[in-house]
This record gives sequence, structure tokens and C-alpha cells, in this order.
Amino acid sequence: VFTFPRFVIPIRIHTMISDDAADTLKEELFPLASVLTPNIPEAEELIGRKITSAEEMIDAAKEISEKYHCAVLCKGGHNLNDANDLLYADGAYRWFNGKRIDNPNTHGTGCTLSSAIASNLAKGFSLEKSVERAKEYISGALAAMLDLGKGSGPMDHSFAIQNEYTKEA
Repeated sequence: VFTFPRFVIPIRIHTMISDDAADTLKEELFPLASVLTPNIPEAEELIGRKITSAEEMIDAAKEISEKYHCAVLCKGGHNLNDANDLLYADGAYRWFNGKRIDNPNTHGTGCTLSSAIASNLAKGFSLEKSVERAKEYISGALAAMLDLGKGSGPMDHSFAIQNEYTKEA
């Protein structure tokens, strides 16, 4: 990934950081990104209004993309849709449909998705194929149903140690 002049950035601006830190991310880091991956609450924070429909997701992704001059993967869920994500890039959009997997161990799914996209880009896959493969990876890791400790634990990343996700384009 370090060979690319731009990179994939997971967004965590609505919790755990000060307003000054969030402003610095928006002003200094986001314009350097190839892809931003906000979930619905994070996208709402970036555009300053609620997102309540698929059409509003498209509008939000477009607005974020135009503001930061990068692609945007607006992650679904959050009671808006099942697990459908929207990729907006170069003035066009594509939906990546998914199914919600009933697994309480979802800690790190957003960061894992961003990392998987970046890894696939580094392997030479197109942006759309990178997102597609990353979503498939997340679904597999969740479906493996790893259950460690108490609370929302991690997904099972070991499900894919030796399979199609290790291959290059």
C-alpha cells in the first residue's frame, strides 16, 4: 500500500476524538485519500444532515466525494438497509449488496473492510473488484462465527489463511 501516493482511510470522526482533531482529519488527511469508507453516522457527520434513504446515501457519497476529491464507500446497515454498501467514484455509483450476518462479534469490521480494500488495491485489483473482494472477506470472517471472551469480539480472520483472498490480480 505504501507504493501508492494515496490510500484508503477508515473514518472514526464521530466518537473518541475532539472537534479540533476531527477538523484536522477533514482538512489535512481526507484530501490525501483515494477512498473514504464512512458508515452512515460518519457520513452524516461529514455532510451535516441525516441519511434516511438509499437516495440520500447516494447524495451523501457524491457530496463527500466531491468535497475530498476521492472515491467514497458509504457503508450500509445502521437500520437503513440490510448490509448494502454504496461505492461512489468518478461521478458514478454502484451498490454492493450484502446480507446481515447474525453474529454479535463484529468488533473491527469497518477497519477490516478498509484494510481489505487497501490490500486488494495493492495486489493490483480495480477499485470495484477490491470492494467486492473486501465485502466477501468480511462476510466470510463474520460467517465463521468466532466467539472469544465477552462483549463484541473480533471476527474470525483465520478462516481465509489459504484461499482466494491471498491471490493477486
